[in-house]
Parts: sequence; structure tokens; C-alpha cells
Amino acid sequence: MSETEPTSEQPHIAITGGAGYIGSRVIYELQQAHPDWEITAIDNFYLGTVQSVGDVDIEHVDIRNRDRLEAALDGADVVMHLAAVSGVDDCEEKQDLAYEVNVQGTDNVAWFCRKTGAALIFPFSMAVIGDPQEFPITVDHPRDPLNWYGRTKLLNERDVETYADGAFPAHQFMISNLYGSHEIDGQTVSKGTVINFFVNRALAGETLTVYEPGTQSRNFIHVKDVARAYVDSCERLLEQLDRGETGVEKYEIASDEDPSVHTVAKLVRDIAADIADIDADVELVENPRGDDETLVDSFTVDTGRTTAALGWTPEHDVESAIRTALESANT
Repeated sequence: MSETEPTSEQPHIAITGGAGYIGSRVIYELQQAHPDWEITAIDNFYLGTVQSVGDVDIEHVDIRNRDRLEAALDGADVVMHLAAVSGVDDCEEKQDLAYEVNVQGTDNVAWFCRKTGAALIFPFSMAVIGDPQEFPITVDHPRDPLNWYGRTKLLNERDVETYADGAFPAHQFMISNLYGSHEIDGQTVSKGTVINFFVNRALAGETLTVYEPGTQSRNFIHVKDVARAYVDSCERLLEQLDRGETGVEKYEIASDEDPSVHTVAKLVRDIAADIADIDADVELVENPRGDDETLVDSFTVDTGRTTAALGWTPEHDVESAIRTALESANT
């Protein structure tokens, strides 16, 4: 029996990783869509820099500390668990930290939901798939992660499935490659994802370095589109709590754009030259990741079930986002 009443007149939503790239945008989107909802946000500020979003102050809590975590999440109807060591390189270089945060921290969050009946939103990344064997990609594809980041996320995926069974409803999201930035109370929030990396290099007048062979394709999704998906998910989970449903549903969050990395670099170069008179070179360099990176030249993703269940579709496109970023920096 759940210790937490599933819903109330004003649902209580808790967000881990609230100071970060995605989490801060999710808080903003929740405030816009549901201004009367109660929002709790926590972060250990490992990389996140946002201290508050609107009237929501982000509390300093580390998800590895289960007692403090459970006290902070107390009373939540839905937990959006976005705290993680998310970079492939960061996870490889700090494997103990990645294990403690991604595996043990997620276990702490899922165990809280198991005990209280709170619903859970959790992104487990396309890194769990490794080299896709067929297209379009869906959450039903076999798991074969190529790196430690993907392996931690695979452990998380299975962990949440185990805890949710018979206890609480959960949505797990397979997220494609993020890009874009957003504004929170005048602060630009971004991350060194591949498209953002190219834009920043161009603005600095530096060479746009592309890992060989350059033909490797990625599916790209804007951070604002991801944040909207989490709001849609939250709305559905509250309905599922009302109906007493438990167990995991899995969704793909992606776009219909899967250009090669080299194509993206050339697009940034051309737009930078057009609107900012920036002359940026594109150069292929040796790929340091080797077998730890998928090199497929197609990366299509089927998001049909996400649209059908959540009513979500992406609104942003790569070219427009690049143009907007370069124009904003050039004014």
C-alpha cells in the first residue's frame, strides 16, 4: 500500500538535477504549464549552476545520501530523476563517481518510489543500445552499451523496472543527442554537446574538429523539446496514479533529423559565415573513443508511441537553432 496519496488538488513534483541543463528547463516548463503545482528541486551542483527558477529555490542535496534525499523528496507525487554523471568521457574518467551517482543514486531514488508509491520519470539514454543493428531505433532494441556511461544507464533501466513492478508507475525515456541552450532568469544554460560545441568553437574563431570518419550519424533533439516531454509524462503519470497503475512504460525522445557529424559542422560553418562573417574551418581528427562510439551512418528513431501516448512531438530543428544561437551571440 502506498504511503503517499497519488494525487491532490495541487500535485507535488520533485526534480533531481534541478540545477542542470535539462532539469532547470523542466522546472521552467512546469511553472508555465502548471503554475499552481508544488515543485521541489534538488542538486549537488557538481555541474549545474542554476540556483533558482522563478520562485523555486534549488536545495543542495546529493542523491547518494539516502536520508537527505528521502527527506527532500517527502510528499512527492511524481519524481523526475534527472541527476546523473552524463558525459561519456566524464563517466570513463571518473568511473567510481559514475557508479556512485548513476547506479547507487538512482537506486536510492527508485527505492524511495517503491516505499512511497510516488511515480518516477527517468531518462536512460540511447547509449544503452550501443551500435544499432536495425532502423528505425525503438526502446525495444537489444541492449549492448559500448561505454561505461551506457552500462550505468542499463543498470538503471533494469533497476527501475524491478522496483516499479507492483509498486508505482514509471516512464523511462530513451533520449537522443541533445543540443541547444535556454534562458533561466537571464542566465544562459547550455552544455558541451556536439552541436553546442561547434557553435561555441565557431564563435571563438576556432577550428571545428570532427572525429573521424565524420560520416557517423546522430539523431539530435533540442533540450526544450525534451523538457516538454517530461511535462507531458508528468501529466500522464498523475492519471496513472489515480487509476492505481504500476510498472514501466518506455518512450523514445528524438527528432526526424539524423545528419552526420561532419554535415552538422559544415552547417555551423556556413551559417556562421552567412550571419556573422566568421570564417571557421572544419577539420577531421583522429577519434579518441575508438570502439567506444557507434559509427553508423544512419540514426533514425521511431517516436510514434511517444506521440500516441503523450501527445508529444518535437518543435525545434537543428538549422534554426544554430542560426538563432549565432544570431544571438552576434547582436
